[in-house]
Amino acid sequence: MARAAEAAAIANDYPDMTAAGATAALAEHLGLPADHLVFGPGSAALCQLLLLVCCEPGAQVVHQWPSFEGYPSMIGHVRADAVPVALDGVDTDLDAMAAAVTDRTAVVMLCNPNNPTGALLDQQRLRRFLDRLPDHVTVLIDEAYRDFVLDPGYRDALDLVREDPRVCVLRTFSKSYRLAGLRIGYLVAQPALTARLAVLRMFFAPSAPAQAAAVAALAGVAEMRQRCAQVGAERTRLRDLLIEQGWQVPVSQANFLWVPTPDAGEFTRHCAAYGLRVREWAERGVRVTIGSPATNDAFAEVAAGFRAAARQAVAP
Repeated sequence: MARAAEAAAIANDYPDMTAAGATAALAEHLGLPADHLVFGPGSAALCQLLLLVCCEPGAQVVHQWPSFEGYPSMIGHVRADAVPVALDGVDTDLDAMAAAVTDRTAVVMLCNPNNPTGALLDQQRLRRFLDRLPDHVTVLIDEAYRDFVLDPGYRDALDLVREDPRVCVLRTFSKSYRLAGLRIGYLVAQPALTARLAVLRMFFAPSAPAQAAAVAALAGVAEMRQRCAQVGAERTRLRDLLIEQGWQVPVSQANFLWVPTPDAGEFTRHCAAYGLRVREWAERGVRVTIGSPATNDAFAEVAAGFRAAARQAVAP
């Protein structure tokens, strides 16, 4: 925040449209060449930029569903056709996604870990999936929640970017680095793709305070890792509490839990009555963000009350 405030003091100047300082710092942090990186005002803006560059009107974009609720509107904005592919339970059905790809498919989007289910695709499954896709398809892997994957053996998609010019990875400083209000994220791809994005990059440049904050944040990776570990511990604790109550809550690798229930609307209103806001997916379930221990305990208590009332309503 101190670095952002310093940059805001000279807000009469335009920001660096290329984010050169942030790019250099991130390139060193990731061990990638600078020409593999593009910054933007949040990963969602970069997702929109990629679709603008890759999709002609009438192109198809294949994506998981349910997944990030912004995908369909972003696809519509570029006059492409969304092709949602239903999940297999909470997991991504890669066979069905591969089968949905046609000659019209321009982009395949994979949120990993997926939002709202928190389910994770490992690198081996992604490699096999890529082997099934034609060369003309760009594969966007949205890793907004990657830092909440606490398995030390997990390999993310950056290796795939190095090997495959079709693959690009989205990441953000909004989640694990806690800079959501400053709007800054980045895309990783090989230069053939980042050069195409650079044509429109000036319209998607992050602000000077956001760039300064991102550089400072990269110097605090150890603190970020510690916070993510705390979130992971609370994630496990809250899931255990909900399972004890009878909820069928799958394992999550993000900073939220997926609580399946056909009564999602009623449950959402029940939570709201106690001052708790969850993200509803009609007739499917709710996504609840991991909060402080006290907030998580409050949610568990409210969830227990909802189940108790439901049982009483059906009792003879």
